[in-house]
Amino acid sequence: MKICLVVVTHNRLAYTRKCLEALLADRKTDFDLVLWDNASTDETAEYLRDGIKDARVKEVVLHKENPGPTFALNRIWSKSKAELIGKVDNDCLVAPDWLTKLSEAHTEIEQLGAVACWHYRQIDFNESVARWKIHQYGRHGIFRHPHVCGSGFLLKRSIYQKIGPCPEGSRSYGLTGYFHKVALGGYINGWYYPFVLQDHMDDPFSPHCAFKDDATMQAVGEVTYTMRTHAIKTYAERLKRREYVLRELHLGPWQPQFYLGWPGRIRRWLPFVDRFCRAVYTKFPAA
Repeated sequence: MKICLVVVTHNRLAYTRKCLEALLADRKTDFDLVLWDNASTDETAEYLRDGIKDARVKEVVLHKENPGPTFALNRIWSKSKAELIGKVDNDCLVAPDWLTKLSEAHTEIEQLGAVACWHYRQIDFNESVARWKIHQYGRHGIFRHPHVCGSGFLLKRSIYQKIGPCPEGSRSYGLTGYFHKVALGGYINGWYYPFVLQDHMDDPFSPHCAFKDDATMQAVGEVTYTMRTHAIKTYAERLKRREYVLRELHLGPWQPQFYLGWPGRIRRWLPFVDRFCRAVYTKFPAA
């Protein structure tokens, strides 16, 4: 299957260099790569234009504004002819074999939707708690969830054509709602299992993380999706959000209906739901 990948950048050149070095180190699976910069004010644009010498880079787009990542995805995916489309964030380091495993899963699982690399550490996963969400499809395992991370994932372009474009118009728009639409369409979303790991450099436990305390967070928080969209201002709040997401991934249903409408509101609003999750999921590596 032909693969088209997109990397969308906005500043953070140090992250971008490491991201592209890891991505382009993969020589096992062929892919086309489009680099799209959303009005960076550091030296990112110059690096993308002049510093990458690889035939797999098919296009470099230097956008004059910052309309958010989904704006770029729609422009690129809508004209792509590849069977598989995907995105890698410039704060993630993918593993050398990630495309091989994910593309083979897509080839062999007709209903596979968005499948991703795990963006936490292996020790953050408690298999005894989450075993009920691990489903086997032939020789491929999928840790199911209605939405996955917005980096290091592959999606069939035929699904994108069927579902329609991603919502856009703000830097705060992520792919969560779009993945829910994919799951509602009857497709299987989740992380490949056993996990194919990617190093999320914005994870506080990554050795590459640019912040380690409140002071260093202030310099990078505005361009970090999680901290911007959830109004996270302190290092303690970042760890708390991380812990919450891991509990949700372990214990949250894989059916998208539970995250929408009244079921979704009930799950978010009732305090005892979170207390129950804390009681069941007792492994908190981030604590």
